[in-house]
Amino acid sequence: MKTLKGIGAVAKTAIGRIKTVATDLSDYFHGYSRETPEKEIAKLLAALSEADEQLSRMIQKAAGGGDSAQAAILEAHRTMLIDPALKATVLQKLDEGEGAPQAMLAVAEQYAAMLASLDEPYLRERAADVLDVGRRVARILLKVDRISTGSAGVILCAKEIEPSLLAEAGNETLQGIILGHGSTTSHAVIIAKAKGLVTIVGINDLSLLTEGLEVVLDGKNGEVIIDPSPEVRAFYQQQIGQETEQLAVQLSQVSEPAITQDGYRVQLAANIGVPGDMERAVEFGCEGVGLYRTEFLFMGRNLPPGEDEQAELYRQVVQQCGQSLCIIRTMDIGGDKPLAYLDIGQEDNPFLGWRAIRISLDRPELFVTQLKAILRAGVSGKVAIMLPMVISAEEIRKAKAFIAQAAQELEREGKAFSRNVPLGIMVETPAAAVLAPLLAKDCDFFSIGTNDLVQYTLAVDRGNARVSKLYSHYHPAILRLVDGVIRAAHENGIWAGMCGEMAGDPGAAMLLTAMGIDELSMSAASIPKVKSVIRGIDKLGAERLLQQVFEMDDAEKIKVFVQKALDEQTTSTHA
Repeated sequence: MKTLKGIGAVAKTAIGRIKTVATDLSDYFHGYSRETPEKEIAKLLAALSEADEQLSRMIQKAAGGGDSAQAAILEAHRTMLIDPALKATVLQKLDEGEGAPQAMLAVAEQYAAMLASLDEPYLRERAADVLDVGRRVARILLKVDRISTGSAGVILCAKEIEPSLLAEAGNETLQGIILGHGSTTSHAVIIAKAKGLVTIVGINDLSLLTEGLEVVLDGKNGEVIIDPSPEVRAFYQQQIGQETEQLAVQLSQVSEPAITQDGYRVQLAANIGVPGDMERAVEFGCEGVGLYRTEFLFMGRNLPPGEDEQAELYRQVVQQCGQSLCIIRTMDIGGDKPLAYLDIGQEDNPFLGWRAIRISLDRPELFVTQLKAILRAGVSGKVAIMLPMVISAEEIRKAKAFIAQAAQELEREGKAFSRNVPLGIMVETPAAAVLAPLLAKDCDFFSIGTNDLVQYTLAVDRGNARVSKLYSHYHPAILRLVDGVIRAAHENGIWAGMCGEMAGDPGAAMLLTAMGIDELSMSAASIPKVKSVIRGIDKLGAERLLQQVFEMDDAEKIKVFVQKALDEQTTSTHA
């Protein structure tokens, strides 16, 4: 028995047998018969068309099933697939006499190497996506089948797994994923999370994980236990049983509000990307929508969505929220999400470039159209507008002027719209967090976006395996920033919520409740667990825990300390 240490991306347990995934297609090239350049071009064009059809079907299936994150990743792959520059480079190689699969893979590897060499973290992580696209086309040309998970209890293991292959893998027998590369925020991991698979990344010595070997995945501790002894296997089997029982209890209580033992209520809302996400969110007990990511409506098309189309899609979600609030974030588009109709251009660092509120204020024809659609959707229920990437009060005031313009245009056009739509901002930049006492005067609410706030504040690229362990929302600086934002909101008479990844962390939920958070918005699957945690604590006790945390100066020690408190609460609740 041997234990390998990595980083757990899903804090659950799984037992299964290793199935290695080969991403090296070089062995298949030997059996490929290269023909004339004209025939190779014809085969390439047919393979590109087939790949486009495959991705389109997968996107529709993901969006229809309420998995907007997976749909967005696959849409990004499709955008790369139909990129004229990529296609032209491959065709040039075919003219030079290369075989279609070799040329496609070579160009994909060339593009990936270029992206991997860049300083900008987002673009470096997209290198895996370009390789995914190249391998998909090469697999079609080489007639290589997709992943087959076979019998029950399968743990996929690879240096890296192509996100689109993982999206196609069946859920019935798949238990978990082990990756040598990648981070907890890579596209493959995002898809694995959506499938509820225990996932561990950063395992350096994959040579020990051979085909058919039984392993235990301890997602909470980021450990892979090879060939467990009967006693260890029995322990983790019991752990799986307890997790299953806890989930059943949590799901049975999803209709109950998240109220602490001493009466403090926290609203639990859902993060969504398309209207189809709402069915699952309601099933898991959401109380409204804390983040409607509207950028998915603007992607994968040649023209921006019109006012009527947007209004109808927003209306569908607002109606499904019933008496609860639906917070619609204006489009968070930037250089990392290129649009055919928006000339953003190549940016060395799109996360710090022309994006989000900056584009909206510069392109009022897009912004006002979206604002009019949101105001119209407001007549169907409770709706709010949220601005992303704000760094100054001036940006909020300019946005308010455009909201007033949108209302005036709707008035002239005789269209029904809500005249009482709250306006808030995502606090996701250090500037917004520091200026919270001032920005609150121009807002009706704050929603803290911790994904970017942590990355910007700690200067840590969460997609870089070398430093990703430093990325933690338990860092003392982050906890103090979040606490200060919540205090600033309350001191200025507005409420404060959170819609970043931290909101769905059960341990962090204890600290956030102690800070006085009013709302937590997360993926639907996280709601039952977080709700259970909040219902099992008292706020005064959590405040005492928070004070102890504020005396600590190490993120990992804080995380372990909070996890211990969470485990003790879980044990006492189920005793």
